[in-house]
Amino acid sequence: MAYDIPAKLAERGLSLPAAAAPVAAYVPAVEAGGLLHLSGQLPFEDGNLMTGRAGEDRDLAYATSAAQKCALMILAQAEKALGSLDRIERVVKLGVFVNSAGSFTDQPKVANGASELMVELFGDAGRHARSAVGVPVLPLGAVVEIDAILAIRA
Repeated sequence: MAYDIPAKLAERGLSLPAAAAPVAAYVPAVEAGGLLHLSGQLPFEDGNLMTGRAGEDRDLAYATSAAQKCALMILAQAEKALGSLDRIERVVKLGVFVNSAGSFTDQPKVANGASELMVELFGDAGRHARSAVGVPVLPLGAVVEIDAILAIRA
């Protein structure tokens, strides 16, 4: 089933960024056993990394927007690895890491920025398992990082 992701993104005023290069010794995506495993992706807005700590110098709205930007980067990496987003059958799992102050407990709400976009784009096939955890720091000071597992067609 084709989802016409570019059209759905355009309807929302969104577009896929250029797939970011790895910042260390790993690859962005590995295809194995009908699954595409995507390394953690960071949020970029207008080419700038979205940084900070939720509950300290960043609010819930900023962190939620960052999670959506991570989801867009996940799709950009998937498109680069697969050649087409039409190969995606289902979003299986998202792992959401939120750079959080110790008193911040809204990690699930932050993660919804990515989760809700996946459902908007893929319908029921966008519903996924998920973890949403607070961490004291993320690479390069990012406010959110998200990894993913996608079921794909051969």
